[in-house]
Amino acid sequence: MLICRYFIFICILLIDFSVFSQSKKHKTDRPNIIILLSDDQGWGDLSINGNRNLQTPNIDNIGKKGAQFTNFYVQPVCSPTRAELLTGRYHPRSGVVGTSKGGERFNIDETTLADEFKKAGYATAAFGKWHSGMQYPYHPNGRGFDTFYGFCSGHWGDYFDAPLERNGEIVKGKGFTADDFTTEALSFMDKHKKDPFLLYVPFNTPHSPMQVPEAYWKKFKNKPLILRAEQPEKENLDFTRAALAMCENIDWNVGRIMQKVREMGIEDNTVILYFCDNGPNAIRWNGKMKGIKASTDEGGVRSPLLIQFPKKIKAGTKIKTIAGAIDLLPTLLDLAKIKSQISKPLDGISLKPQLLSENTKLIDRQIFAYWAGKVSLRTQQYRLDSEGKLFDMVKDPSQKTDISQQNIEITTNLKQAVIDWKKAVLPVDLADKRPFTVGHKDYKITQLPARDAQTIGCIVRSSQHPNCSFFTNWKTLDDAILWEVEVLETGNFEVEMYYTCRTQDVGAVIQLSYNQQQIETAITEAYDPPLKGMENDRIPRIESYVKEFKIVKMGQIILNKGQGKLTLKATQIKGEQAVDFRTLVLRRL
Repeated sequence: MLICRYFIFICILLIDFSVFSQSKKHKTDRPNIIILLSDDQGWGDLSINGNRNLQTPNIDNIGKKGAQFTNFYVQPVCSPTRAELLTGRYHPRSGVVGTSKGGERFNIDETTLADEFKKAGYATAAFGKWHSGMQYPYHPNGRGFDTFYGFCSGHWGDYFDAPLERNGEIVKGKGFTADDFTTEALSFMDKHKKDPFLLYVPFNTPHSPMQVPEAYWKKFKNKPLILRAEQPEKENLDFTRAALAMCENIDWNVGRIMQKVREMGIEDNTVILYFCDNGPNAIRWNGKMKGIKASTDEGGVRSPLLIQFPKKIKAGTKIKTIAGAIDLLPTLLDLAKIKSQISKPLDGISLKPQLLSENTKLIDRQIFAYWAGKVSLRTQQYRLDSEGKLFDMVKDPSQKTDISQQNIEITTNLKQAVIDWKKAVLPVDLADKRPFTVGHKDYKITQLPARDAQTIGCIVRSSQHPNCSFFTNWKTLDDAILWEVEVLETGNFEVEMYYTCRTQDVGAVIQLSYNQQQIETAITEAYDPPLKGMENDRIPRIESYVKEFKIVKMGQIILNKGQGKLTLKATQIKGEQAVDFRTLVLRRL
């Protein structure tokens, strides 16, 4: 009997060891994924695409060591492209209708790329500009990313030692943002040497304000530009120089990541891809294509896509078939051999057959671009623009000759395809009526910035561009700042307010209310730092300048589950105005 029990025990151990070994082997065999995304960089802002005004050898090498797509398409602006990367679905399907005030969020019931990789046992992290929602579960920590460091807004006001966040907690960044995000990415890679990981680095450059370290600006400040925009009289040369300097900084940071991959000995089994979120943010050389950022024409939506995976993708692969951001989720899942558990139908397809040269035929498909009510359709040969004009993109890549009258049948068919797409994809109501979520039971912190608020009375934004703005001119007791919110779980919350106040205005009493609950605090300390940002701008900005804000603890408030208005008002103003306001932080106790 003892011998029998001993034999059974040994068998169990052997089975457990076998399962463990298979599990470990499977874990280490799975490829790492590194997604590198730039912000407002156009197709033409890389030397691999023929731009002789700058050099981007590290980014170029991704394509040279792997595959380069010659016809890859994103959306005209930031948030839509990011939503399509993360969901594999056209952005209007998921509720993305804007780039600020909540319109940048894709719906909570969408499953993300990070969700899928996390379920498969991957460590997941994002470092940089999120721009798909701030309040949990729209926050990156609620969309499958274990670790997040960066900012959730659409643009930021200062790129040096910037106020950022780490998993919801507001912290101070270190140095230039692109460098800082890359340093954090390298640290993450170090921590997960033995784990498969999904690393997403959405750089916030070369989006304005045009700030870049001195060494890069010094190189470009007076540099003659060999290649100019198609309409050179409309090109701001200093803006172009600043953008190119920022692109070379991105390239340096991409080089740091590539070097780390090599040092860790994981290059062969790591999928690395690089692309941009829309067309260039100003008129500059872009391969003579029509349109820039916010345009649904070729120049507004064509992006580089470079992918390397030495274990599988042959170096120097060129892929001419049209593809889009919607294809990245299914492609990466396919390359990692992860079976999708997404219940909603995807708009994208896996590009694995093209990447692995299993299918070199051009795919007969249609890819749609949509923004601000305009739709453009791209096939392998044609583009039907938002006005119904037809262009042969093979013969006329600059969209100069409308051939719709010579090709009536093709034009009619494509126009019908646009009508069908609108019916299938666009929501009936394009207005964003979703409240901002507060107090999720799985997340301790909720940030409510000025960006997401509405105002009543005299209060104004520091800029017409909401993403990195604050409120000022709070002069009367009738003025108010309010958020339409949904409290997801009843709880007691400690409240912090980020404010500034001049010495002569000390003494204001600020009240926070929600339904029948309210708390008040008096402003007893002046804090009036100057505006900043202009000292690092290479050209004048259009966005808000920024400043440092002080924290005042307002106390505790009980928020009951349900919807309502969270409102800030002054019940007493001692000077000319109450305070300047930046952010409200609610911390579940």
